[in-house]
Amino acid sequence: MRYDEARLTGFSPANSRTQRSGFDWPFFLLVMSLLLIGVVMVLSASYPRAYYDPGHVTGGNAAYFFVRQLLFALLGVGAMCVASVLPMGFYRRYAFHFFALTVVLLMLVPLVGVRANGARRWLGVGGLTLQPSELAKLAVILSYAVLICRYRGRMKTFRWGILPFAGLLALLVGLLVLEPHFSASIILIAIAGAMLFLGGVRLGWFAAALTAALAGLGVLLAFFPYASTRIVTWRDPFSSASDEGYQIVQSLYTIGSGGLSGLGLGGSRQKFLYLPEEHNDFIFSVVCEELGFLGASLILLLFAALILRGYWISLHCRERFSSLVCAGITTLLAIQMFLNVAVVTNLVPCTGISLPFFSYGGTALLIQLGEMGIILSASRETLIAK
Repeated sequence: MRYDEARLTGFSPANSRTQRSGFDWPFFLLVMSLLLIGVVMVLSASYPRAYYDPGHVTGGNAAYFFVRQLLFALLGVGAMCVASVLPMGFYRRYAFHFFALTVVLLMLVPLVGVRANGARRWLGVGGLTLQPSELAKLAVILSYAVLICRYRGRMKTFRWGILPFAGLLALLVGLLVLEPHFSASIILIAIAGAMLFLGGVRLGWFAAALTAALAGLGVLLAFFPYASTRIVTWRDPFSSASDEGYQIVQSLYTIGSGGLSGLGLGGSRQKFLYLPEEHNDFIFSVVCEELGFLGASLILLLFAALILRGYWISLHCRERFSSLVCAGITTLLAIQMFLNVAVVTNLVPCTGISLPFFSYGGTALLIQLGEMGIILSASRETLIAK
């Protein structure tokens, strides 16, 4: 196997080799702990809406969302185990094949996608739906890691350190805007920026990108009324508590009623059709109501431990590609966790960002667990002395 560089130890390719060993058990146990708690919370948060379902999708089956989430959780654990066995060279070899597949799927969404809540973001596959925007996040991480390794000596130049990456990002973001899916676009831009920072791009380009982003935000607020409405609602949600601010107001009520120790598992009152998206984007509000400040803090500590462990694995990878992929996936996890909690607590304007391992959604859960498997694969490959 070819090495980009030997790091963190005195080993070098001349006196060392790669060994496939057991995966990182602390990381695996943290993932499984969060997954188990998340599936239980989906059951607790979703059964009122499933039972009283006004759209008659669930057929009055109170366990409808839970059963589907449990099925995808089991499939996801299987995907994680398979991903952890595949060597990192496999992901490097097929990174751009995966990117091309993602582009094709994103191109199909506006044409034959499933419409929900005024947007086309899903592809119907039999009785299931696939959300290609989740694939796009992983596609950016893998493709950027390959390019950074390929151009590592030229990453500070505009031609090699900016143009190829900007072209790939513009293609994906452009397709996401057509859906439209602005929250996924924001995450994609954030993770792309993180990967470029890790790749050694000059900091001046980040200042230019921030200026362009602020200008773009100004255009968005000027020409898209719903965007400016969201900002006004974010600043004072109680001014429109029965209209635009209804969801965030109900979320704040839900969090506040939990107090220090919560109402007990299953004891939430707001989930009885008061809080919208209680089993999806706003499931953390139900967590706070049922488990209280102490339970919610424990879950956030588990996320923090998982994120720190992911970065630890990244720092101990002996190949640059593996290190970049681990850091990218861990950063993606951190961004989504932070933004979801920030939204439900009204720290940032309301956007549709799910909480990893908790929010209901088969595609997201499968891919998140697959990404955890990739980190476990990287943790299997160690550099040892001959």
